[in-house]
Amino acid sequence: MATVATNKKAKSKKKTAVSKKTYMEWYTLMLRIRKFEERALMMYGQQKIRGFCHVYIGQEAVAAGIESAITSNDAIVTAYRQHGIAIGRGVSCDGAMAELYGKETGVNKGKGGSMHFFSKEHNYFGGNGIVGAQIPIGAGIAFAEKYRGTKNLCVTMFGDGAARQGALHEAFNMSMAWKLPVLYICENNGYAMGTSVGRTSNVPDIYKLGLGYEMPCEAVDGMDPEAVHNAISKAADHIRSGKGPYFLEIKTYRYKGHSVSDPGKYRSKDEVKEYKDRDPINVLEKKMIKEKMYTEADIKKVKDAVKVEIDQSVKFAEESSFPDASELYTDNYLQEDYPFLT
Repeated sequence: MATVATNKKAKSKKKTAVSKKTYMEWYTLMLRIRKFEERALMMYGQQKIRGFCHVYIGQEAVAAGIESAITSNDAIVTAYRQHGIAIGRGVSCDGAMAELYGKETGVNKGKGGSMHFFSKEHNYFGGNGIVGAQIPIGAGIAFAEKYRGTKNLCVTMFGDGAARQGALHEAFNMSMAWKLPVLYICENNGYAMGTSVGRTSNVPDIYKLGLGYEMPCEAVDGMDPEAVHNAISKAADHIRSGKGPYFLEIKTYRYKGHSVSDPGKYRSKDEVKEYKDRDPINVLEKKMIKEKMYTEADIKKVKDAVKVEIDQSVKFAEESSFPDASELYTDNYLQEDYPFLT
């Protein structure tokens, strides 16, 4: 039978020991993502960054909790609100910012832009722009890991809007039938573009979608990196033991609109304030100081170092060159190279 949370606020019961070092790693990563995204918005306003841009501000605890609970050999595939996940995987802020600028030094040579980061080196498979397309892709990556006989898993992430795509049900069914090593994560930030979860389904607790496949599933507090870490550690143990997939609905919140063009007027100021009062970065900072893990001076050093890192990423992007026109013909499948496709 499925392991199911009893209500929408349920959390994973398994807790792992968290070291002082891990708290600082979470804090540093969350702060790095936050400051990167804030600067990206600023540079977009100056028209240094063009096209689509979806920032991760408010959801940083998810990225932090994931990275501390999985290995570098595990894969991640996600959607277009993905700068923070990519940085968590190890993509440099220089490479990420240059990609937003469309420069040749970007993580994808300036060809992917905001929605399409990719890094084979970091087992990061995007950044996918088609809503829900990454869900069956994640099942395929997991199938490859099982075929090769590894203990690696694929973290497959999607939003609450993508949870309504038919491909999810096909992937869930196949994953359970074949016991694929895939961890499905729905980052439920409450809104698919501007439409609230409650208006899209009579099952607002998205984790319950796993019940129809007897897939272990539960809800997690996505504003707390420790809760995310514990839930993913538990799920990863289940998957690596050969028992097949697991589904987590991580309840989080985006402070900004769906994209840079969205003023977010469909939300009340009180609602946004309620979540900002639980801001994962501020809460963790206060906890580390209160429990005397670190001093305010230690925290200031981190803030100063992150500021320098983000300043450098902008400098790096602005000083980098745009790709040469000849790059239109590289990294593509050309007909003459693959005549069997004609």
